[in-house]
Amino acid sequence: MRWAGLIVAVIIIGTLIPLVQASGEKPLVVTTIAPLAGIVRDAFGDSVDVVYIIPPGADPHEYQLTASQIELLKKADVIVTTGGHLPVEKRIGELKEEGTIIGEVLFLDDYKREGFRYLKEHWYNGKDNPHGVWLDPTNALAIAKATEGALEDADPTRASIYAREYRSFEERVNAIVSAYRALVSENLTAVIQMPPDQYAIEWLGIKAVASIKPEEEVPAIGVDELVPTAEEVDLIVYGIDSPEQLRNAAKELASKSGKPLAAITVFWSGRPYTETLIENSAAIVKALQGSTPPEEPGARTDVTRYVLVSLVAGIVLGTALGVILKK
Repeated sequence: MRWAGLIVAVIIIGTLIPLVQASGEKPLVVTTIAPLAGIVRDAFGDSVDVVYIIPPGADPHEYQLTASQIELLKKADVIVTTGGHLPVEKRIGELKEEGTIIGEVLFLDDYKREGFRYLKEHWYNGKDNPHGVWLDPTNALAIAKATEGALEDADPTRASIYAREYRSFEERVNAIVSAYRALVSENLTAVIQMPPDQYAIEWLGIKAVASIKPEEEVPAIGVDELVPTAEEVDLIVYGIDSPEQLRNAAKELASKSGKPLAAITVFWSGRPYTETLIENSAAIVKALQGSTPPEEPGARTDVTRYVLVSLVAGIVLGTALGVILKK
């Protein structure tokens, strides 16, 4: 019974949603991509209305705004971007400068003030990696914190609600981060499939030393050419939502190098950020333990294992109980 009570306590921290719902008209938050909408919804719950622009499956590096989306942006109280490098985001910046958009638009500088960081592409001239930044929990918190400030500016009468919602989100993310960091050894390395995957592993202490496809404009590297590098790393990481040819290349590389394979999700819609953070982290830990999870996101959900391992590690319980008592 004692263990059952502890498990229930930690399940609450993993699934807790904001408990305060604002009355009256809610601020409209428009994000450029679906994962950012997942962060905002997870952080602020029913206190805001959230929609995203770029539909799932569309190439965000090619997508252009429609006339109806420009009208939507005119109504937005807050607009959340990945930082500003996508064509849609550059166009949003132009519309803001010319006065077509009156809501607050959040770009890279807004996030950097809250702790956002670009990782360096170790495999590609050491340049900043702008792809998949939301997968890093530090960046997710920075994006949410900047959004909180923008919401408070847009709707100061409910500033305390947005602050409370953000604190709950921060506590949940930090609990997940602490639990999984405790399960990963230091100085591990990986070959990733594409640059976004770097942000799902390096916060865990796993360095991406090579990428099958180094950049958008660069052709993929042949599997056989990467085998010697892969034989020296600890695992291979790929996105289950990536093109089939690249998924197959990652699987072939894992097979030929004898290294475990971790399947993560890079783009998703309609799901909380923390749920994806748990699933991706669990997939990486399982791969390091010699178990490769199935590709289906639903089958990869393993909150029970997360709870049990976290309890054994002694990481999450204190935070969980603290959040529960505050509520």
